[in-house]
Amino acid sequence: MSGQPHMAGHLGENVMHFARLLRAAGLRIGPDRVVDCVRALELVNHERADQLEDEAGAGRLREDWYWTMSATLLSRREQQPIYDEAFRVFWRDPGEVQMLQGPQQGATGEAARAEPQSQRLTDAMRPKQDPAAQEEEQKPELDARFSSSHREVLQQMDFDGMSGAELDEAKRMIAQLRLPLPEIRTRRYRPGPRGTRVDLRASLRESLREGGDVIPLVRGAPSKLHPPLVVLCDISGSMNSYARMFLHFLHAITNDRDRVTVFVFGTRLTNITRQLRHRDVDVAMARVATSIADWSGGTRIGNCLREFNWRWGRRVLGQNACVLLVSDGLDREAGEGLGEEMDRLHKSSRAIIWMNPLLRYERFEARPAGVRAMLPHVDLFLPVHNLKSLVDLAKVLSTSNLNRDRRGSLANKEHKSWK
Repeated sequence: MSGQPHMAGHLGENVMHFARLLRAAGLRIGPDRVVDCVRALELVNHERADQLEDEAGAGRLREDWYWTMSATLLSRREQQPIYDEAFRVFWRDPGEVQMLQGPQQGATGEAARAEPQSQRLTDAMRPKQDPAAQEEEQKPELDARFSSSHREVLQQMDFDGMSGAELDEAKRMIAQLRLPLPEIRTRRYRPGPRGTRVDLRASLRESLREGGDVIPLVRGAPSKLHPPLVVLCDISGSMNSYARMFLHFLHAITNDRDRVTVFVFGTRLTNITRQLRHRDVDVAMARVATSIADWSGGTRIGNCLREFNWRWGRRVLGQNACVLLVSDGLDREAGEGLGEEMDRLHKSSRAIIWMNPLLRYERFEARPAGVRAMLPHVDLFLPVHNLKSLVDLAKVLSTSNLNRDRRGSLANKEHKSWK
């Protein structure tokens, strides 16, 4: 919008269409918020009515509109990026956007060339088809594409061979996956009627309620907690298509549970935990892409693991953390120093689970030097190349005993996919 966002006589309709755009992008905006927004904008217009003659006054009015609508329509901080992009695209020059017909139909020229940051907003601004025509168009494909058999086929498809539409559907399915690590016993105790020991401090507190004449015995039971999860994901050129999909899976589990730390590595190590904490997956992936400088480059696994062990090991591997390593093991330095770093990582963690997309091949052999150096220090070796592999990972972890025996290996060797 080059001038002012005010459109006399159509204020309610314009705000209604703008709210529809935000709802289509995934924001929860009810009719009560729309009514409050219209009333607030009427007050803003009344106060700025005498300042619309010059360009500065119109700019101040636009800024007042921006903050007024943000305060009345939004309820979470995570919604701000989508709102900013929608406000920039929607409230343009009335000659460029016919708002009563929806912003997606009237954007021309610069408006058509402007591409929003969020993919959800891009999909919301696409022209909507007539419901009857859309239903008629989808009828021949209902049994073939959107049935349960299609979802089963999609789970078996390799990420590297999916089309754009199949990748979008796979991302929606990944967003619903969870990673259930089994609970482990900690050193802390919590009050419990079937506890094995007497909690002296809690017993004394209970005795004060009765004046100290009677000391009831309060028993404590050891508490259980999910172990921390540390993820090391390879983003080199050979892992490009698999790493992008696995990052969507990491976004889902990072926002589902606490004590999850995510690192990516290629030629250098990058901590992206804070970027993945954003609830909007599009914003989170945009921040991850901005923070990574070595995407689709070479691979220096040994050097990156050395940096992780010396810089981050003591910070994130405490409390019996489990390590999830996602890599194909193809090291540019031919495994130099990789065995020593893997051995140190193995001794510092509760378990190392290696997910390798090369395991999708039945004749896979540990011939690369990096694979041979890493394999002796791995507790579980699993594939990661499709949706089924992610589902199987959740099943394996939910039924696995992540306690090593005296020999330093897991007790349940039957879960190894390759020996």
